[in-house]
Amino acid sequence: MEDVRTIPARRGSAAFMRRGQMVKVINTHGEQVVDTWAFVRHDLREFMSMEHTRATLVKIMPGVGDRLYTTRRRPILKIVEDTSPGVHDTLMAACDSHRYGLLGCTGYHDNCTDNLWAAMHGLGLTPPETPSPLNLFMNIPWQRDGTLSFDPPVTRPGDSITFEAQLDAVMAFSACPQDILPINGTAGQPTEAHFRIFDPEPRPC
Repeated sequence: MEDVRTIPARRGSAAFMRRGQMVKVINTHGEQVVDTWAFVRHDLREFMSMEHTRATLVKIMPGVGDRLYTTRRRPILKIVEDTSPGVHDTLMAACDSHRYGLLGCTGYHDNCTDNLWAAMHGLGLTPPETPSPLNLFMNIPWQRDGTLSFDPPVTRPGDSITFEAQLDAVMAFSACPQDILPINGTAGQPTEAHFRIFDPEPRPC
């Protein structure tokens, strides 16, 4: 039976990966953004960096075959399959309590920053900071005049993206709790997502 793990709605999850293993992230209901982080397992101070990845790929949106790079410019993940339309975001920081304050919230609001820290603490780890995540399935169109917008995802239920670990890593995910802007669909109701870590099929001789 496949070891499918849940990223609860509005919450986070984390897991260890060995180099060469695969992780498949599933947009179960079709409109859920999944903030995604990868840390080098034996030195959390090195982690997947959107800034370094954009500089290396020289593009804003990575695709199948692309590697994602760390703060030390080493590949940590490789995209090996994407059944979604391929729309993902590398620009936006993880939401936090300050972000929701700017959006008018006066009390506590679940957020991806806290979800990252809680998920890492669940493994007995403390991240050195909150890196800018790879926002899977997030639709942030950009215009020629430089403006950006927060649009609903274009994914369908069951769409997925699969990565191969290039280093021993700690993966962390947050089913983004954003319910003010339409990034999780026009209904604005965050849902759970799922992921599966597995060993690749052996290659024939």
